[in-house]
Amino acid sequence: MSPCPRIVALDVRDVRFPTSDHLDGSDAMNPEPDYSAAYVVLRTDAGDGLEGHALAFTTGRGNDVQANAIAALAPFVVGRPVAEVCGDLGGFARRLVHDPQLRWLGPEKGVIHMATGAVVNAAWDLAAKRAGKPVWRFLSDMSPAEIVAQVDFRWISDALTADEALGILSRARAGRDERIALLLDSGYPAYTTTPGWLGYSDEKLARLAREAVDDGFGHIKLKVGASLEDDVRRIRAVREAVGAGVRIAVDANQRWDVQPAIDWMRELAPYDPYWIEEPTSPDDILGHATVREALRPIKVATGEHVANRVVFKQLLQAGSIDIVQVDAARVGGINENIAILLLAAKFGVPVCPHAGGVGLCEMVQHLSMFDFVAVSATMQDRVIEYVDHLHEHFLDPVRVSRGRYAAPTAPGLSAQMHPASLAEYTYPGGPAWAGRT
Repeated sequence: MSPCPRIVALDVRDVRFPTSDHLDGSDAMNPEPDYSAAYVVLRTDAGDGLEGHALAFTTGRGNDVQANAIAALAPFVVGRPVAEVCGDLGGFARRLVHDPQLRWLGPEKGVIHMATGAVVNAAWDLAAKRAGKPVWRFLSDMSPAEIVAQVDFRWISDALTADEALGILSRARAGRDERIALLLDSGYPAYTTTPGWLGYSDEKLARLAREAVDDGFGHIKLKVGASLEDDVRRIRAVREAVGAGVRIAVDANQRWDVQPAIDWMRELAPYDPYWIEEPTSPDDILGHATVREALRPIKVATGEHVANRVVFKQLLQAGSIDIVQVDAARVGGINENIAILLLAAKFGVPVCPHAGGVGLCEMVQHLSMFDFVAVSATMQDRVIEYVDHLHEHFLDPVRVSRGRYAAPTAPGLSAQMHPASLAEYTYPGGPAWAGRT
């Protein structure tokens, strides 16, 4: 074992799953996605066998671009002492984000920021494994001051100061042990998108919706936005299949302009949609506000494509959204997602994460569980997205039963994939891609 263990390698793989074969994951903007992971591993010379694993999620083409962006960060990571990285994850994240030349590629948005998020999340995975805790518990066991130290308040201090964040976290200390016990005993509520992919037939849609309700889900989501006539027919079929007591969310995946979003949703309103997700561009803060005002009481949810904490800040300041949807692989990693959770708590807006992609359920569950234990202290009107795809490729896959996520107990971020899966689905040379164009 090295007397001062260091990170000795940052390995990246382009891993793709041919989900387009059965239209799993299909929506109005991604009709034939291949769920993919730009997969990163931080290796050390510590001699303990522990590694940091994480990924950035894409839908196929361009995953190589994302993987190359992650690989470009190796000089900022390789050679650093493990104790320095794991002992100051906030400082590690800020050094990556604030590099003046890398910032020119953002700042704090796009492919380079997602690459930063993947590397930062891999560092959290490594640190939590070294501590012997799942990430949600590793975070929750930090003091309020330690959690605040993870956050970069630049550009958001007009909406949330470090002192305000400290107050939110300090107030949440009351009842913390009881919430941990409840989480370990009963888990966290989930909603499912498994029935609702746009490429599914009406018969499959209705059957899967009924099965989801029978499995304990009280909240399901449908993809919309390709055809109004089809959407009216599909939501009617699902409402008839599940009855009045089940929440049905709909997701347009940024398909519409502002007025078309309003007009389209008014046609779906008789079937009581609970929220409309991504009704328009995720950058259109005022457009979201217009949609929200026009469609009340239908809620507006957005977040999976929001680039950073600054856009979330403005969405909340403008009263543009009813639901904050954090994504474990979109912004600059766990540190920035902590900032977003704190902003949501400050503005009193529920967090219902996006997890429609490979590895996203595994990673984002930790954020919601940390939020419950240490930030918002509530599960009211909060659910984590669940899709029943590709979990078998992970060493510590999510466990969902009767519509609830079981709290992970294995150390780390739950993002580590089986070596056999990595070999099978590495693109383009893996056996799963043999003979494909």
